[in-house]
This record gives sequence, structure tokens and C-alpha cells, in this order.
Amino acid sequence: MIEVLELESLTIVINDPAYGSERAWNALRLALASVSESMKMDVRVFLMGDAVTIAKRGQSPPEGYYNLENMLKDLLGKGTVVRVCGTCMNSRGLEPRI
Repeated sequence: MIEVLELESLTIVINDPAYGSERAWNALRLALASVSESMKMDVRVFLMGDAVTIAKRGQSPPEGYYNLENMLKDLLGKGTVVRVCGTCMNSRGLEPRI
């Protein structure tokens, strides 16, 4: 027997680089599915390590390739809380924008 749990909230920690593997893409897909009309979960995303590059503006992946910046913007537009490790940003030369 499979038990189905009804979760109210979900925190996703992403540590992989934006385009080095599909892990970051899959994590954002999970987040988007979780905030969808059918799930309506309270989702939080924390970017650390190389994943901070997901929040970098002006991404231009090849045509036909997923764009993590746009996926992150979609999540923010749906009220998802996204936090980024400041130390990780600093070590990669990225400036936080508020």
C-alpha cells in the first residue's frame, strides 16, 4: 500500500551549477509543480554554492535549452521565497541586488 502525504510546505536547497547538469533544472521544475494550482504548496528555494549562478541576470542559453533565470522569475512571480547565499555570491564575484 502506498501512503500519500499531503505536504503544506517544501524547502528546496540547490547546490549544483546552473547548467552543469540537470539537477538545478529538475529542482526548479519540482518547485514550479509544487506551487501550481493543483498543489498550492508554500515553497522556499535556497541557492548555495555554484547554484547562485541560477539567479544571475541576462542568461542566454542556446535556443531550445531551458532558461533557469526565467524559471526562477516564474517562481518569484508566484510568491515563492528565494534566498541566495551571500558568501557563495561573493566568492563568485556576483553582486546582490535588492
